[in-house]
Amino acid sequence: MTLTATAKAASPPPSGPPAARASATRRAWRSFSPYAYIAPFFTLFAAFGLFPLIYTAFVSLYRVELQTPGDMEWRGFGNYTALFTDEFFWTSLRNTFTIGVLSTVPQLAMALGLAHLLNYKLRGRTFIRTAILLPYATSVAAATLVFAQLFGRDFGLINYVLGLVGFDPVDWQTGTVASQIAVSSIVIWRWTGYNALIYLAGMQSIPSELYEAAEVDGASRWRQFIHVTLPGLRPTIVFTAVVSTIGATQLFGEPLLFEGSISGGISHQYQTLGLYMYEQGWGFFHLGRAAAIAWVMFVLILLLVGVNALIARRRSRKEAGR
Repeated sequence: MTLTATAKAASPPPSGPPAARASATRRAWRSFSPYAYIAPFFTLFAAFGLFPLIYTAFVSLYRVELQTPGDMEWRGFGNYTALFTDEFFWTSLRNTFTIGVLSTVPQLAMALGLAHLLNYKLRGRTFIRTAILLPYATSVAAATLVFAQLFGRDFGLINYVLGLVGFDPVDWQTGTVASQIAVSSIVIWRWTGYNALIYLAGMQSIPSELYEAAEVDGASRWRQFIHVTLPGLRPTIVFTAVVSTIGATQLFGEPLLFEGSISGGISHQYQTLGLYMYEQGWGFFHLGRAAAIAWVMFVLILLLVGVNALIARRRSRKEAGR
C-alpha cells in the first residue's frame, strides 16, 4: 500500500481537464477566425489585383513587344515621355473628358428625376423599377450595336426622325461632336436606371418627419426637393459622381463597338484612353507603352476621385458652419 501510494504521488499531474483545453481552443479560434474569413478575399485580391498592378508598373519601365514578351529593354520613363509627346494621347484624353461630361451630367440628372418620381406612390412601381434596370442588365455589345444602327447616316432611325422635322441627316460616326454625343447616349441609356435605383434607396432613407415638417411650413414639392431631398442625398450623389467618373475614365466597350475601329473613328474623334491603350498594346503590339497608359489612367482616376472628395468635404464644412 505504501509503495503504491508513493508511485501515484510521484507520477506527473495531468495537463488539465478537457473542459479547460476546449475553452482554450475556442479562444484561439475566436482570435484566428476573423483572419480566416477574410483570407480568401485578400488572396484573390493579391493574385488578380495587387500583382497585376505592380507588374504593370514594372512593365511600363521597359520596351516590351507583344510578339516577344520575354525580350525586355530598359527604358526608364521613356514610355511616359513618348506618351506625353504623342498628339493622339492628348486627343484621347480630351475625348475622355468630353464624353465623360456629356454622359455623366445628363445621366445623373435624369436618374435623380426618375428616383424622385418613383419615390411617390405610383401604380406599378415594382414593374417600373424593374424596367428601368433592364438597360443595365443588357450586354454592352448588344446595346452598342443597336445604337449604331439607330445612329446610322443613311437608314438610321434618328436621322429619319430629324428629317421629319426638317433637319438634314447627321453623320454620327464622322463628326466629332456628333459621334461623341452618340457614344454618350449609349452610356446614358445603360446607366441611368442603375443610378436612379441608388438615388431611390437614398431617398427612402430620409426621415419622413422632415417632409412633414416642411409641408407644415408651407413648402411646395419643389422646395421640399431642394431643401430636404438634395441635402439628404448628398453622400449618395457624391458616391454616384465618383463611380461615374471612374467609369467614364475607363470607357472602352461603347466606343470600340460603335464603329468597330480601335482608332475611335477616322480622325480619332471619339477615341478614349481605354481605346488608346488597347490600340497601343494589341494594335501596335507595344505592351510597355500600353502599361504606361494604364498607370496614367490609374493616377488620373485617383486625382479625379480626390478632387470630388475635396469638393464634397468643403461643402460639408460650409453646411456645418452655417
